[in-house]
Amino acid sequence: MARLVMKFGGTSVADLDRIHNVARHVKREVDAGHEVAVVVSAMAGKTNELVDWVRSMPLATGAASPIYDAREYDAIVASGEQVTSGLLAIALQSIGVDARSWQGWQIPIRTDNGHGAARILDVDGSEIVRRMGLGQVAVITGFQGIAPDNRIATLGRGGSDTSAVAVAAGLAADRCDIYTDVDGVYTTDPRVEPKARRLARISFEEMLEMASLGAKVLQVRSVELAMVHRVRTFVRSSFEDPDAPGMGDFDNPPGTLICDEDEIVEQQVVTGIAYAKDEAQISLRRLADRPGVSAGIFGPLAEANINVDMIVQNVSEDGSRTDMTFTVPASDVEKAVGVLENVRNGIGFDAIQSETGLVKVSVIGIGMRSHTGVAATAFKALAEKGINIRAITTSEIKISILIDGPYAELAVRTLHSVYGLDKQ
Repeated sequence: MARLVMKFGGTSVADLDRIHNVARHVKREVDAGHEVAVVVSAMAGKTNELVDWVRSMPLATGAASPIYDAREYDAIVASGEQVTSGLLAIALQSIGVDARSWQGWQIPIRTDNGHGAARILDVDGSEIVRRMGLGQVAVITGFQGIAPDNRIATLGRGGSDTSAVAVAAGLAADRCDIYTDVDGVYTTDPRVEPKARRLARISFEEMLEMASLGAKVLQVRSVELAMVHRVRTFVRSSFEDPDAPGMGDFDNPPGTLICDEDEIVEQQVVTGIAYAKDEAQISLRRLADRPGVSAGIFGPLAEANINVDMIVQNVSEDGSRTDMTFTVPASDVEKAVGVLENVRNGIGFDAIQSETGLVKVSVIGIGMRSHTGVAATAFKALAEKGINIRAITTSEIKISILIDGPYAELAVRTLHSVYGLDKQ
């Protein structure tokens, strides 16, 4: 018998038929003798609808309000998960499974005061554990907890993944199964490269890079939490027949296990290729080359909540002037340029240039730590396809390359092939 947390996303609970299908997945694990807690998202599209309601709420003047109380925003958008948890509890009861719904504040899942994008501080799983020992299934609302001001706080989009991992850590669960609309983590996006393969296992570090660099399978914060608390996490599909052969195999179910590097016996040099579209490049020309200038650039950008990624600074020939180039999300480029123009006099640069429509392609693998020539292989393969590289950043287990947007799919397929990822 094991203690298991099962998480189901919005597409998995999109309507009543799918909720009943989820109940069958849960019953399978209960019948196998496991202690089970379930974390659910809102039904597909519901959170977007609730957010639109908030943003469209008219003022006394009749105009829509761009500014609203974040605490009331949380009270509204958190209601979608409450509906799902209640419906799933009823569905489980109807097939003979003892179940009850729990809202985040009832457990409690404690967060900081960051309404709309709160971070989980603690999960008190004692009462859930007691009831699991009595055979009851806890159906828990994802995406939310209770803040120090005693108000509901939501965790930001994709927060149900984070809720599930945090609950698994709080319950000392043997595993956290994330059920979604895909059947695991692939070597790259199968829509771009049909030869992409599902990975049986991937390390926490690799999954964190994949998630942060464009793979949409898991929310980044959930992977961070799983890595910190060493929560073994399985990504699997909720659309598989719950009673199909192998679905109830606890040790080797279909899907991808995210785990410690030590659990991966045969490590590939490269595990996967990720890509992120809609990157923008900003260049500051003839920038003063003196101490404090970088802080003067990136400090204000950080204060404006603009995420800066790849940074390249040219060597100054005379020690007085240089150029600096970096990337930001395309949606933030105008905001970033405005911030930099406001600090222009204090920093000292001649011109600012920006360009959108770029793509970041990343090669990821823990095997890079002990193998040479990985980067050279990528550069040669892209050059042979006529793909120009604008910027490069590296770490122990990744190489990220900035290229023009129209070459994105060609670059992904080329790198996937050159590292042998399309071979069984």
